[in-house]
Amino acid sequence: MTKWQRSSYSGSGDNCVEVGRGIGIRDSKAPAIHLPLGPETWSAFLRLAVGSSPAVIDSSTEELP
Repeated sequence: MTKWQRSSYSGSGDNCVEVGRGIGIRDSKAPAIHLPLGPETWSAFLRLAVGSSPAVIDSSTEELP
């Protein structure tokens, strides 16, 4: 079972993204649904989230954890 961590930037509201070890991402308003990501896809997501580089994600050949 994944232990989910809420971003400290989320405050006490329900509009937040939670991450868990393993690597997965979900919306706190729909916690039963999550998207498992491999390490390369997660790294690309983080680069896009902070705007440091454009990323092309091809997860078709990436193994999921």
